[in-house]
Amino acid sequence: MEIGAKGKLKAALESEAACQKQYGRDMMKKIMLRLSELRAAVSLADFWPPMSGPERCHELKGELAGTFSIDLKQPYRLLFVPIEENAPKDRSDEQKRWASITKIEIVAIEDTHG
Repeated sequence: MEIGAKGKLKAALESEAACQKQYGRDMMKKIMLRLSELRAAVSLADFWPPMSGPERCHELKGELAGTFSIDLKQPYRLLFVPIEENAPKDRSDEQKRWASITKIEIVAIEDTHG
């Protein structure tokens, strides 16, 4: 999967040293692990079904609808939005939609519950 990010977040995600400086050693390890898993995935469908596995990837609701979350170190999450160039018009089949997502943009690392 292709991964993008912008600004200060992009710099932190491109370098382990910068990531460790911004988030600490333990968090850096978890962030780098999740980025490796995302890069290795063919599509978001590799994380199907939602809320499964150690990643617990899922789409958020409410104000953050359209944003996806993956667990990092409790309570932090890696938040990203899909870049859906060929999104299925019929969104009733979420597994098919996830399979169409091959590019994402990381938008934040934060506690979504706090």
